[in-house]
Amino acid sequence: MTMRRTAVRPSILAGLAAFLTAARGLTLDSQTQTLSLPPDSPRWELEGNAKATEYLGRKCLLLDGGAATVKDFEMRDGVVDVDVAASSARGFAGFQFRIAADGQNAEEIYLRPHESGYPDAIQYTPILSTGRNWQIYNGPGFTAAVDIPRDSWFHVRLAVTGAQAKLFVKDMEKPALVMDDLKSGIEKGQLALMVLMGATYFANFEVRTTPDAKWERHLPPMAPGTLTKWSLSPAYDALARNLERPLSGDEARAIAWQDVEAEPPGFVVLYRYRDAPHPRVSFQSDFSTRLQPQPGMKVLYARTVIESDRDQVKKLEIGYSDDVSVFLNGAILWRGRSAQAFRDPRFLGIVNPENDAVYLPLRKGRNELVLAVSELGGGWGFVCRLADVPR
Repeated sequence: MTMRRTAVRPSILAGLAAFLTAARGLTLDSQTQTLSLPPDSPRWELEGNAKATEYLGRKCLLLDGGAATVKDFEMRDGVVDVDVAASSARGFAGFQFRIAADGQNAEEIYLRPHESGYPDAIQYTPILSTGRNWQIYNGPGFTAAVDIPRDSWFHVRLAVTGAQAKLFVKDMEKPALVMDDLKSGIEKGQLALMVLMGATYFANFEVRTTPDAKWERHLPPMAPGTLTKWSLSPAYDALARNLERPLSGDEARAIAWQDVEAEPPGFVVLYRYRDAPHPRVSFQSDFSTRLQPQPGMKVLYARTVIESDRDQVKKLEIGYSDDVSVFLNGAILWRGRSAQAFRDPRFLGIVNPENDAVYLPLRKGRNELVLAVSELGGGWGFVCRLADVPR
C-alpha cells in the first residue's frame, strides 16, 4: 500500500487514521504496516472453494482447493502469522507471497499434513510461468520435516527478509525451514493463503511489513563438470513428435534457438523460459495407464557443444523432469522417463544429477549434445555434469 504525502491538518489526519484502523484493521507507523483480517473481512478476495466458517470454536476461513488473497496490499519484507487446522487425510496448504502483477510468478510454501514427520512435510517452490517447480528445488532450503497436528489449531509464521525467508511451525523460536535463496526473483507482490487440496482452516491472520533488508542472493557453488551453456528450442506438442528421432539438419537450422545459462548448482529451469503445461496425467491415479500417451505433454530441445581433446568416453550424469532423449552427434544414445508416479505409484520424480548416467563416446574436436526434454508437471528442467569414466 502506498500513501501520498500531502499537507493535512493534524485533526483530519487523526480522523483518517482512526477510520483506516476501524475499516481495514490496519495500523501504520513510519517503519511498518500491520494488517489483521477477520475471516469475513471484505479485504479477502476468495477464489475456488473458499469461505468464512467456524471450526473447533473459532471463526475462520475454510480453503479446499482455493485461495484467499489480501486485496490492495503488497509486501516485500514482512512477517505473516496465522493459526491453522487441517482436517483432511491428504492436503497441501500454505502461503503464496510476492505474487507478481501478471499472476504467473510467485513464491509458494506449503505444509503436507499427510507427510507429517517426513523430510518433505514442508515444501518451498517458486512458481514460474504458472508452474510449480517442486521436483527441481528439493532438499535443504526447499523441503524439511516437521510434525503437523491433525484436527487441532497450531500456529504458523512466515518471515520474509530480502532474498531469504523462514517458516516457523508451532515453535516460534526455531524455524522449521530456512529458505536461503528465494528463486522467483520477485522483490514485491501480493500475499495469499492457498490450499491445493484438503480442507484446511485459517484463523487470527495478521501480516506486518518490516523495513526492506539488503537484497543478497545466497547461491550454491556450481559443481565441477557442469554443462552450463545451452540453447533452447520453442516448446512443441510432445505427442506430435517422434522423441527417439534426432533433429535433422534442416530442422535444427529452422529453429530460433534461445541461449541460456544454467543456474547454480547447474539446473536449467525451463519454466523460466517457457509456459508450464497443465495436462491431466492419467497414470498418477491409475498406474496401469503409465505407458499410454498423455495429451498436453510438451517437449523442447536443448543443445550444447562439448569440445574434446581426443577420442574418449565421458560419463554424463543427468537429472531431468519429466522425460528425456539424449542425442550425441545426430544419433540417439538413451531415453529416460522420470515423471511423478511413472516408475511406481509413490515415485516423485525429484531431479538430481545422480539419478541417471549416460556414457558419451566423444570424438576429438566438436561434439553436439542434444536433449529432448518433455514435461507433464511439477517442474520442467534438467542438470548435466561430465565426469571421467572410473577405471
